[in-house]
Amino acid sequence: MRRRLTTKRIQSEPTLPLINIVFLMLIFFLVAAQLSRPLEGDLQLVHTDDPELIPPPDALILMQDGQLMFRGSEAVAEDVIATLRADAPGQEAGLTLRLLPDQRAKAHDVMDTAAALRGAGADAVFIVTQRALK
Repeated sequence: MRRRLTTKRIQSEPTLPLINIVFLMLIFFLVAAQLSRPLEGDLQLVHTDDPELIPPPDALILMQDGQLMFRGSEAVAEDVIATLRADAPGQEAGLTLRLLPDQRAKAHDVMDTAAALRGAGADAVFIVTQRALK
C-alpha cells in the first residue's frame, strides 16, 4: 500500500504591500531632499552639536574671504534688507536672517557681518552651522 505524501502549504506574509510602502517612503525622502537650494560648492560650514539644524532657503552665505553672498550673487547688508522687505511688503517687523559662514571665515568677519545686518534693519541674525557627527 502506498502512502500519499501530504504537504502542508505554509502561509507566508504578503511582502508586496511592504515593498510598496518602502518604495513610496524612498520616493518621498528623495523628493523632500531636493526642495532646498544647494549650497555653494566650496563652502565648508562650522560644526556644532545642535540637533535642530535645518538649512534655510534664503540664507546669507559668508565666504572665506569675508564676501557676502545672497541668492547666488554678491551682496551688501543694506541691499539684502531692502530685497527681503520688498519680497514681504506687509511684514515691517520681525525680519529674521540666517547667516551661513564658511568654516574658514574669520570670527571678526562673522561678527562684523552680523552687526552690519542688525544695523541695516534685521531684528535677529542667526548663525547656521553644521552638526558635528559623533
